[in-house]
Amino acid sequence: MTDHFKGRQFNQSVITFAVGYYLRYNISYRDLVEMMRDRGIFVHHTTLMRWVQHYSPIMRSLWRKRHRRTSKSWRMDETYIKIKGQWNYLYRAIDDQGLTLDFQLRKKRDFNSAYHFLKRLLKTYGLPHRLVTDQYRATLKAVKHLIKQDYLSKSAHQCSKYRNNLIEQDHRFIKRHRVRSASFQSIRTASATLSGVEIVHAIRKRTRRELSLIGFSVVDELEALLAA
Repeated sequence: MTDHFKGRQFNQSVITFAVGYYLRYNISYRDLVEMMRDRGIFVHHTTLMRWVQHYSPIMRSLWRKRHRRTSKSWRMDETYIKIKGQWNYLYRAIDDQGLTLDFQLRKKRDFNSAYHFLKRLLKTYGLPHRLVTDQYRATLKAVKHLIKQDYLSKSAHQCSKYRNNLIEQDHRFIKRHRVRSASFQSIRTASATLSGVEIVHAIRKRTRRELSLIGFSVVDELEALLAA
């Protein structure tokens, strides 16, 4: 077991509280500084930012190793993320239960972006019975190319705006999280932060589905994940 907190000035509970609350709720780093000060913990907002940037990719890696079970009916779509004043594109996929499968931040919304995202998705989870996408031309071109390469069967692909409502609704959490926070200044920091946001959102959805009567504790869930 790897000790992801070795050598840190603050203990595991403080770090998971800070990282978990920033990724789960629509707050800024300075808001989080005030919350922690009220609890007798004094930490600079740049330290909080470094924690989020460090632990979010680790969380994603551990989550990908643990979560391979999924239904065989998928929804794939992309949403807009502004980075340093420019629109970038977050490709996302969920199953028909709303549970997160994968996500990837790309600079462009084009054939290469859609193709590489879908190819990784298919390699990770295998062939789906149904893959629902929108009718964007670059996405359709990527799907046709994957069908030719036998990564996907032609009968499995569907274009349906109605069926894709599920993932379009799921985009809202990711978009809402960025409302009060400052715009991202680089694709590196955006990718790391959004990885953490996505993982916390994914864990919360699965927890609510499996243990809806018990509830969700972001700190407990992150401590369990990072204990791996």
